[in-house]
Amino acid sequence: MKMFAKMLTSLLLIVGLGWTVPVAAQAQAPRGTADEAVAMVKRAAAYLNKNGKDKAVAAFNDPAGEFVVGDLYVIMLDEKGVALAHGQNPRMVNKNILELMAGDVYPIKEFIKIANGPSGHGWVNYQWPNSISKKMEPKSTYVERVGEYYLGVGVYH
Repeated sequence: MKMFAKMLTSLLLIVGLGWTVPVAAQAQAPRGTADEAVAMVKRAAAYLNKNGKDKAVAAFNDPAGEFVVGDLYVIMLDEKGVALAHGQNPRMVNKNILELMAGDVYPIKEFIKIANGPSGHGWVNYQWPNSISKKMEPKSTYVERVGEYYLGVGVYH
């Protein structure tokens, strides 16, 4: 029952936060690839290192900026699981999403675990609602630790 309550709470959070990227704009763009996701994280990391947190957060949250392309967007987290940037859903910004559950996975906990591992980067697989189809779909997010922050970009399968 406790697991069901957590899953229901997570689903309500996802649905309640809503998706703000226009569906028509995304529907015309092809799905991003794993290589594009990794490249975007690398560009975001370079931008963060060069320009600092405040400018990076603003750039990553800009829906018309270089860090939101089709269904690819940057998510930036702090060490506590607070979303500092979410290129697709500004309502998630400044929310602690550490306990967010997607299917049977806590993706944010997994992001942090993978990025704190020996390599400092890797992939996390989970189910996530697709903003175009509105259906739960398999998603993989590439995450990388950059200083005290975590950057991720995901792709749908």
